Amino acid sequence: MKAHLLHPDHDFDWKWVTSAAKEREMVREGRRYTREAPFDPSKGLLWNADTLTADLALTTLFEAMSSGDHCIFEAARLTVLGSEPIDLETIRYRQQIIQDCLHHPSVVRDLYNLAVEATEKQEGRFYHGLFSRQPDSVLRDGLETMTRFLVFLRKLRTMADTHADKFSSPGWTTFFSMIKHDLDEDYFSLVQYHMDQLKFRHGELLSATLGPANRGKCYLLHQVPHYAGRWSDWWRRLFEEKRQIFSFELHPRDEAGSRALNDLRNRGIALAANALSQSGDHVRDFFFMLRAELAFHVGCLNLHERLTSKGEPTSMPRVSKSQESYLFFRGLYDAGLALSTSARVVGNDADANGKILLMITGPNTGGKSTFLRSVGLAQLMMQAGMFVAAESFSASLADGVMTHFKREEDVAMESGKFDEEMRRMSQIVDHCRPHAVVFFNESFAATNEREGSEIGRQIISALLEGKVRVLFVTHMFELANGFYQQDRADMLFLRAARQTDGTRTFKLTEDKPLPTSFGQDLYYRIFGESPDQANQNCDARLPIKQATS
Repeated sequence: MKAHLLHPDHDFDWKWVTSAAKEREMVREGRRYTREAPFDPSKGLLWNADTLTADLALTTLFEAMSSGDHCIFEAARLTVLGSEPIDLETIRYRQQIIQDCLHHPSVVRDLYNLAVEATEKQEGRFYHGLFSRQPDSVLRDGLETMTRFLVFLRKLRTMADTHADKFSSPGWTTFFSMIKHDLDEDYFSLVQYHMDQLKFRHGELLSATLGPANRGKCYLLHQVPHYAGRWSDWWRRLFEEKRQIFSFELHPRDEAGSRALNDLRNRGIALAANALSQSGDHVRDFFFMLRAELAFHVGCLNLHERLTSKGEPTSMPRVSKSQESYLFFRGLYDAGLALSTSARVVGNDADANGKILLMITGPNTGGKSTFLRSVGLAQLMMQAGMFVAAESFSASLADGVMTHFKREEDVAMESGKFDEEMRRMSQIVDHCRPHAVVFFNESFAATNEREGSEIGRQIISALLEGKVRVLFVTHMFELANGFYQQDRADMLFLRAARQTDGTRTFKLTEDKPLPTSFGQDLYYRIFGESPDQANQNCDARLPIKQATS
């Protein structure tokens, strides 16, 4: 059985999610965690997952989605930052599933809770024999496991019968159809029948052939005749043809004989025990997979509830092919900022369809970096198949999302900030492909403006020639104005608004770059006086200081 609630044609990597969630839980609880050799958390994520997480404040988003559930956190992280390529059909497939989830949140949460209960009760309960894997022990554990799983499978079938007609998306329709087809009454009756047979209430019927040195080989387990042990069929045993058989009995104190007989029994039931164990593993893996895939959708429900409870808008984006260079939105805001503050967040509008360069300028603390994060976050959420934090949003797919944000001075850095910036830029260039998008936030400002502008101009020009979309926030007027003077139709210039009294509206409008970033506004906000007033006060106090000295 396959859930297929994230991909229409293949499974989600639930083993990665389970291992990462277990590691996160143990680390949070302060317990020592020894990472399993096959699990490498970096292999399932993008090469720049850590950078994207830091620059776009993705941890805030994942924590809001998880609400303390480690499995949801890791499922959201793998879906948003996974290294697996995403296509247009898969995004639309997920969007339809999420829309169904938003219409029936209680059903989705009940399904997730059922999967959680099933997996948590089974974890660590396979093969009670720590030092023994004898077939009789494997068989006993397999029977206990399947007995517990049958309870959850019946509950799942009941939920499918009750709620299947409420869902209309292809993903949910296929899922419920699969449950009804595979978990019908014939299935449960057949499983229960075989489990009753494997309890061997009437003994085991084995056969073998003689091999070299008269040793047994080719042991087979046979079905005990259905009338064995039933007094109602005494007449059948009375009149049937008698066959010659040989039998023996063990003395109650014959320990060696008992061990030999038990060894023969284990050889006979080994195949059945292994088959039952594999069946239990298959059902267990299904519930783990169902839990991991539903975890992402429950995370979307949690995030949607958090945003809508504040009155913030959300919308399902329109997605287009990467070659079409679409970017259009209304009321786009930074979801991370909205989750971190109690006040409403200012949204922005832009029509950047067909634009390959967005240059953002304006005064300090005017909302430029927040705007950049909002676009980057919306791009990642859209490509994960999620809704976005906007009144409306449409964009084309990006064959790679990369960020190059300024870094604070690090005393542990072995080289200067500019060298560190260029190293990160080199990594981005190595991974850039046509139709990728790169977000720059005050990059190349670690040197003087002339050098920084020239370096930025050459890098941006090279990226544009390679059909890479660039969004660039800068205070360097020479850099921004140089591109503005080119007067190209595929470039858009936005500027953070500022009122005459210095008040920031955090709105960005289409406008040309200005040769000032209004640093005097920042000075006035910190010192409480304008630079001119400060100079006047300083001149007035100077003679007094000289006289005193």
